[in-house]
Amino acid sequence: MANNTNNFKSLFHNFTSKRQYNKTLVPFTNFYFITFSIVLCSLFYLFGLWTHHRPYSAATTLSAATCFQPSTNTTTTTSTPSTLQIQLPTLHFEARHKLQDPPATAAREYHAPPCDLKLYEYTPCEDLKRSLKFPRQRLVYRERHCPAPKEILRCRIPAPFGYRLPLRWPESRDSAWYANVPHKELTVEKKMQNWVHFDGDRFRFPGGGTMFPRGANAYIDEIAKLIKLRDGSIRTAIDTGCGVASFGAYLLSRDILTVSFAPRDTHEAQVQFALERGVPALIGVIASKRLPYPSRAFDIAHCSRCLIPWGQFDGIYLTEVDRVLRPGGYWILSGPPINYAKHWRGWERTRQSLKDEQESIEEVAKSLCWKKFVERGDLAIWQKPTNHVHCKMQRKIFKNGKPFCQAQDPDAAWYTKLDTCLTPLPDVNDIKEVAGGKLPKWPQRLTSIPPRISTGSLEGISGEMFKEDTELWTRRVAYYKKLDHQLAEKGRYRNVLDMNSYLGGFAAALVDDPVWVMNVVPVEAEINTLGAIYERGLIGTYQNWCEAMSTYPRTYDFIHGDSVFSLYQNRCNMEQILLEMDRILRPQGGVILRDDVDVLTKMKSFADAMQWESRITDHEDGPYNRQKIFVAIKEYWTAPPPQNQDHNQDIK
Repeated sequence: MANNTNNFKSLFHNFTSKRQYNKTLVPFTNFYFITFSIVLCSLFYLFGLWTHHRPYSAATTLSAATCFQPSTNTTTTTSTPSTLQIQLPTLHFEARHKLQDPPATAAREYHAPPCDLKLYEYTPCEDLKRSLKFPRQRLVYRERHCPAPKEILRCRIPAPFGYRLPLRWPESRDSAWYANVPHKELTVEKKMQNWVHFDGDRFRFPGGGTMFPRGANAYIDEIAKLIKLRDGSIRTAIDTGCGVASFGAYLLSRDILTVSFAPRDTHEAQVQFALERGVPALIGVIASKRLPYPSRAFDIAHCSRCLIPWGQFDGIYLTEVDRVLRPGGYWILSGPPINYAKHWRGWERTRQSLKDEQESIEEVAKSLCWKKFVERGDLAIWQKPTNHVHCKMQRKIFKNGKPFCQAQDPDAAWYTKLDTCLTPLPDVNDIKEVAGGKLPKWPQRLTSIPPRISTGSLEGISGEMFKEDTELWTRRVAYYKKLDHQLAEKGRYRNVLDMNSYLGGFAAALVDDPVWVMNVVPVEAEINTLGAIYERGLIGTYQNWCEAMSTYPRTYDFIHGDSVFSLYQNRCNMEQILLEMDRILRPQGGVILRDDVDVLTKMKSFADAMQWESRITDHEDGPYNRQKIFVAIKEYWTAPPPQNQDHNQDIK
C-alpha cells in the first residue's frame, strides 16, 4: 500500500514538474493520469449515491434518532411508491436552554386633560395668589415666582369661549376681538387717555397714552424732531411700563423693534392686549432682579409715566437701564416730573416734590456719566456715553460717582440681583471709539458680523461660522415653508417664538415676512449668544424651559425649536415643556421642532395626547440624517358656553 502511494506521488510530481521530459513519453504520462483521475472520481460518486439511497425497512424511523423527539400529534406521514409509510420529524429551531422572559410591561399612556375653565389666563410664574406671599417692598411680589414642582399643573389651558384667531397685521394694531381678552376695565379706567375703546365684538386702539392723548404716532413724531429715528441708527428699543404697547406698535412703521413690558397688576391684561395686537411684549417689572436681557442691547429706552422711582434706592433702577442701553443710546422720559411746572396740579402733587424728584433723577444720570441731551415740552432725553474713558478719568480726579462693578458678568440676567454699581463698558484704544464696536445701520446690521463675534468675545464662534449659519437658516426656513403651508402664507402668522435661537439665524431668515420673532437663548446654553442677536437688530430674552415663560396663554402663532429637548432631556420633564408650549400657543398655531429621531418619537406620543395634529418628517438633507423635523398644528378648542361651565363636559 505504501509503495502504491509513493508511486502515485511520484507520478503526480512528474506530471506537475516544469522539468523537460522526453517528448515521446509526455502523451502517455498524461493519458494515464487522466484515466486514473476519472476512475477514482467515479468510484467516490457511486459510493455516495449508494449511501444516500439505501431502502428503508419498515422498522426504520427517523424519530428514533436521539436528537429529535416529535410529538405524535405533529407527526406527518408520506408514502413511497411501494406504499411504505415513513415517519418524518417536525423540526424545532428553539434554543434548548433559555432564560425565562421578563414579565411584559404595558406601554406608557400619556394623558393631558383640559384644565379648569377658570384658568384661561393662567400665568404660572406671575400667579396673583402666589405673589401675595412675597414682600410688597420695591414690588418684589410682582416679580417671577414660579410654582414648586408639586404645584405645577399638568393639564391644557383652555381658550375662552368664543375665541377667534386674531386679526391679521396691520389691522390687528388697531383692533382685537373682545372674546379673546374679555376685560373692559381699561376701557373705563383709561377712557380719557385713549388707551382702548370697546366697540361691539372688538376693542379699538386709538393709539393714545397717558402722556400722548393725541396718539402715539404724533408723540413719536415729536421725539423724531429731537433724535434721528429713520436713518437706521436706532433699531432696538425697550419700553418700561408699556400699557397696551402703542409706543412700540407705532415704532414698527419706522423699522424700530421694541420690547414692551409691564407687570401683571391692576391694569388687567395690558400686556395681553399688546400681544393680541401683534406687538412684542412680556410680563415684567424692575424690582430686585435684572431684566432678562444682555448688556448693551437697546438703542433707546423709554418711560412714559411708568411710575418707576428712578431717583430712589441709590438710582438702582436707572443703573439697570444703563446696563441694557447701548453705548451712545438714549433714555427718553415723559410724565412726572418732566415739565412739572405745567402739570403739577393735574398730577395732584406739589411743585416742590416734583422738583425734588427731577433733581434726584438728574443726579443719578450724572453719576452714570450720562449727559442731558435735550428737554423740550413734556420730553426729556439723556444720552449714554460711547465709552467710559472720560468717566474713569472723573472717578480718579474727583473721587465721586458710582463705583464700577468688579468681576461681574454684565450679560448674566436670569434671577441675577440688581446692583447699584456701574456696569463698565468694554475697553477702547481711542476716546472716539465706540465701546464694544460700532454697529452698522439697519438693515445692514442684520447680516453684518456682530461685534461680539468679530472681537472674539464669543469664544468658539468665528465670523465665517456666523456667515455659514445665516446661509444655513435661509435654506432651512425655505424647507419649513414647504412643510407648513401656514408659515408660507404671508400674514397668517404674526407672533413667533424661537426656543433656542443660537445666533438668530431663524429670525433673520423671516425678516421679509410680516412677523416678529422672540429669540430665546436658554440659560443652559453652552454659549450666551443673546448679545450678538441684539447686535443684529433682533430682539429676545433669556429663559429656562423647565419653568414657564413670562407671558399670557395664547401668545404665539408659531413656535420653533432646534434641539431644545436634547438640551433639557436630563434637566426636567419633557411633558412639562410641551404643556408650556401648548399654553402659550394659539389654537391652530404651528410648531416645528428639529431634534434627534429618538427624542422626537417619544415627544410625538405626548403631542398626540395633547390633541396636536403632528408628523415627523425627514431632515432637509435627506433621510439618512438622524436629526428629523417634527411638524404640528394645535387643535382648535375652547371652553364651552358660560351656561354649561358648571357641568363636567368635555372641552372640544
